[in-house]
Amino acid sequence: MPDKRSPKSAEPEVAAERDRDSKWVTLGRVSGLFGVRGWVKIYSHTSPRTNILEYASWYLNRSGQWQEYELKDGKAHGKGIIARLSGCDDRDMAAELVGADIAIPRDQLPGAGEDEFYWTDLEGLEVRTKSDIALGRVDYLFETGANDVMVVKGDRQRLIPFIPDVVLEVSLSDGVITVNWDPEF
Repeated sequence: MPDKRSPKSAEPEVAAERDRDSKWVTLGRVSGLFGVRGWVKIYSHTSPRTNILEYASWYLNRSGQWQEYELKDGKAHGKGIIARLSGCDDRDMAAELVGADIAIPRDQLPGAGEDEFYWTDLEGLEVRTKSDIALGRVDYLFETGANDVMVVKGDRQRLIPFIPDVVLEVSLSDGVITVNWDPEF
């Protein structure tokens, strides 16, 4: 059965100082301040949300540039996450990070299991019916209570559930997802 793996969001632009061929994966963003000692609130795209704390270094996008920060400390706090980053020792320094996206290079993610896929790897793949009719490309995915959904953009936008009866095959090497889907729907 196809399954998703966190993180869920699209890849950010590659910084000039990093390898331009690297694929980046956004894990979350700095969403606010916590206290006066440089801690920040984190909005995590990972599932579970505390998985963002598994990475020792984060890359934050500040003014269009990616800068590496060491994660000094982090923990779940209520329904959210708080973290302390290297070089961020007071509230004023932390305030400069609010709104920054948090990313890592794609090659730092653990391998996905059989029939499991990171959403970032599915984005951009061509979607074709089992009759080989092109429907478009995966723009992004989102969760519903029942299942995940691919947003496919082609001649029009289609919402296609990412479930075994619909998704017949995912070929990352060919860049194609084959679906059991009526092209008129």
